[in-house]
Amino acid sequence: MTPSSQGGAHAFRGSDAMRASRDGIYRAVWRWHFYAGLLCLPFLVLLSTTGAIYLFKDEINAALFAHRTEVAAQNRAPVSASRLVYTASEAVPGGVPVSFTGPASATASALVTMREGGSRIQVYLDPYNADVLDVVNTESDPMMVVRRLHSLSYFGTVANGIVEVVAGFAIILVVTGTYLWWPRGQGGGKGGGVVTVRARPSKRVWWRDLHAVTGLVAGAGLFFLAITGLPWSVWWGQQVRALSNEAGLGQPRALWAGKAVSAVPMKDRLTQAGWTMEDAPMPVSQPADAPAIGLDRVLAILDGLGMPRGYEVALPEGPTGIYAAAIYPRDVDRQRLISLDQYTGAPLVDVAFADLGSVGQAIQYGIGLHKGEYWGRLNQLAMLAFCLATILLSVTAAVMWWKRRPAGGLGVPPWPRDRRIAATVTALVLGLGALFPLTGLAILAMIGLDLGIQALRRQARRPAAA
Repeated sequence: MTPSSQGGAHAFRGSDAMRASRDGIYRAVWRWHFYAGLLCLPFLVLLSTTGAIYLFKDEINAALFAHRTEVAAQNRAPVSASRLVYTASEAVPGGVPVSFTGPASATASALVTMREGGSRIQVYLDPYNADVLDVVNTESDPMMVVRRLHSLSYFGTVANGIVEVVAGFAIILVVTGTYLWWPRGQGGGKGGGVVTVRARPSKRVWWRDLHAVTGLVAGAGLFFLAITGLPWSVWWGQQVRALSNEAGLGQPRALWAGKAVSAVPMKDRLTQAGWTMEDAPMPVSQPADAPAIGLDRVLAILDGLGMPRGYEVALPEGPTGIYAAAIYPRDVDRQRLISLDQYTGAPLVDVAFADLGSVGQAIQYGIGLHKGEYWGRLNQLAMLAFCLATILLSVTAAVMWWKRRPAGGLGVPPWPRDRRIAATVTALVLGLGALFPLTGLAILAMIGLDLGIQALRRQARRPAAA
């Protein structure tokens, strides 16, 4: 063999080795993409469907429940809040009033929330004449049902933790899917499977290309929805909140300096406290010989402090209880929380959005965008598009799998022959999953299950070989 032919042979073998390495990496990434999809797809369909509905909760309530949310504007002053609370108490004789939400506009109803046993009952009232418009158990309210399905909180804390696992795997889906989609000079038509769809719906390649092209558009949206949804998760969200608070990047802890506080978090009394302030401790009133100033006086103080209309006020419980008011408008910058001493009306804590730390503000912005609230209709439609694209991704993935699966098998993509490549890609996936500990634990469980199945298969083949 001549030197030139030897060089050509070395180059040829080097090219083959490089091609084999690329193919091995592709197979390993594809396998983890398959695993992540297998775990995520049913939940992504549920989360996307319920999320798409909840984006338009205000519009749905206005269309289906206008009888309780809207009233005719009148040329007279509304009745007092104390009278509305009294009327609500008569409508739910065994209940105790826990909060009052004033009308956000001249045509909006007022809302009193009652506690009856372990249930919360919402009483909608006409603010002009105190007529009861509707009485609804909070748990049976359609939008609350959708919200609890979205968080899986209907099924307990463990199921709620699945949302965190799914969010972590969704990020892995996007990362691995981007690698699989990335153009590598493959043939099959210009941009086939990259920006265009080949063949017809009867062919698997059509579904593969539709899945890839949809992923190109929806991947960033799915990544954003997963990241901005994680703050609500059972473990990751709580840890981020605790760490940001400890670093002074979340709650403005200086506002609590030297103040007596209770063990009751804001989220136990307010539905609109906002993510950053949910677990902030409620301050306490100093018992006095004078009577409490009452709800009507409290509302006048809050209006004077500039609280936007439609804020919620939690009523004091016990001699050290406080009036806690919060507003969570679509405009994130106008979020505010104020606590008043029930005897003097003096502000105990007053937190505006600008008082929050940088991490708290960033997460609140993310949540506002996630819920389609910050940029108006454009925000809603963008999030709706991402939800629908995620559903389409799930459907195309399921059809692709169905068309390629072998008879009687699951159709798991094979590992590459080079175990070093498989181990390296798995380590990278595990490192990504470690950013979200519950996802990391799920990945470890999947690795263990995979290794166990492979060991059983090897053992089952040995007698046949003998």
